[in-house]
Amino acid sequence: MTSSDHIAPARVRYLERLNVPWWMWVFVLGVASVLAAEIGLGASGVRTWLPFALLLPALTAGMWSLGRVKIRVADGELHVDDAHIPLRFIADVIPLDADDRRLLLGPGADPLAFVIQRPWIRGAVQIVLNDPDDPTPYWVISTRHPEKLAAALR
Repeated sequence: MTSSDHIAPARVRYLERLNVPWWMWVFVLGVASVLAAEIGLGASGVRTWLPFALLLPALTAGMWSLGRVKIRVADGELHVDDAHIPLRFIADVIPLDADDRRLLLGPGADPLAFVIQRPWIRGAVQIVLNDPDDPTPYWVISTRHPEKLAAALR
C-alpha cells in the first residue's frame, strides 16, 4: 500500500445535526391524522384510507427533510448542509441568543447573508466573512451550542 492509497480520516472539531424535536413529530403527525380522518369521514372504500396513505408519508418526508441539516467543522472547513467555506475566510464568529438572532434576521438583516435558520432552535452564530471574491457579508446558522461552535471556528 502506498501513501496515496491511504486516505486520512477527517479531523472533526464540531458536529451537530439540526434534528426536529420529538414533540414536533407528535404534533404534526397527530394533526395530519385528524385531518386525514376528517377528509375520509363519511366516505367509503378507497376514499376512507387514501388521505392517510398520502398525508402521513408526505408529512413524514417533510419533517425528515427539515431535520437533515448537519453542521460540521473539519479539515479547515465549515460545512453547513451542502454549503461549505474554508476557515481562513472567517473574520469573526459571534454567538447569538434568541433575541440577538431575532434582531439579526429581522430589522438588522442583510439580504445577501446566507441563513440556515430553524425556529425550534433558540441559539445561533453569526459568522462574519472576509472573502473579497464573495458578496456574502456573513452567515447566520442555527445551533443548539453557539459557544461550542464559535470555539470550533476560532
